[in-house]
Amino acid sequence: MAFDGAWKVDRSENYDKFMEKMGINVVKRKLAAHDNLKVTITQDGNKFTVKESSNFRTIEIVFELGVTFNYTLADGTEVSGAWNIEGNKLVGKFKRLDNGNELNTVREIVGGELVQTYTYEGVEAKRIFKKE
Repeated sequence: MAFDGAWKVDRSENYDKFMEKMGINVVKRKLAAHDNLKVTITQDGNKFTVKESSNFRTIEIVFELGVTFNYTLADGTEVSGAWNIEGNKLVGKFKRLDNGNELNTVREIVGGELVQTYTYEGVEAKRIFKKE
């Protein structure tokens, strides 16, 4: 699938506002803006393995499409939800465990770049990755 490969963050749009809405303090937001995030995605049928590596942590997430799982964001926020394929997009619908608010993420390939769009409480942000 098109998502397979190693991707390195190139730029972000509205990411600070998004993190602020998520309740992340200014110090963590400044650090996260320069996290040098790398994402490696591999797919085997309905099973995905996503390795995230940044200045702050390295983690491997394994999930199956449509199967709910728990995940802890880099800032410590715990969410529960599932990923699904919708057309040519990988769509994640999650709920925060602390307040029940929805956090949605869409991954799609646009012009050879991996565009990851986050939506939380009406605030949308994008992180754009280039293939390594």
